[in-house]
Amino acid sequence: MAFLGVHHVNLGCRPKDIPAIEKFYGSILGLNVGYRPQFPNEGLWLYMGEHPLIHVVVRFPDDWSGDEKRSSWDHVAFDVTGVDEYRRRLVGYGAPFDEQNVPGAGFQMFVRDPVGNKIELNFPNSEAPETVAPGTLSGIQFPHLAGKQ
Repeated sequence: MAFLGVHHVNLGCRPKDIPAIEKFYGSILGLNVGYRPQFPNEGLWLYMGEHPLIHVVVRFPDDWSGDEKRSSWDHVAFDVTGVDEYRRRLVGYGAPFDEQNVPGAGFQMFVRDPVGNKIELNFPNSEAPETVAPGTLSGIQFPHLAGKQ
């Protein structure tokens, strides 16, 4: 028996959210739409190379307003490299993001996708920009600390 890692993340959404989700994950993470089996509901699979990393599935009607109290899921984190390129992509896309620099734990960027899911881009500490001081925490990740640092 072995735990091999994350196979995929499944995002539930409304039909009208699909184009924005596809654009966001394509523009920011470079994922591409690929094969998805014929399921009885609309959706798409976003691939990292040959692997379907993010499964998007329509679970709610277009007029659904959301219900964050039904889930304790907080975020998904991806191991990445290339801080400067990810900054350019996020700024170019117009996606607000926060950064944090936790010595010994990595340098992270936090952003929300078009339907509000929190995404962490986790870089090695060696890539932490000099402009983000060690010990800096993200307001997206720690909203109760916003403005108290």
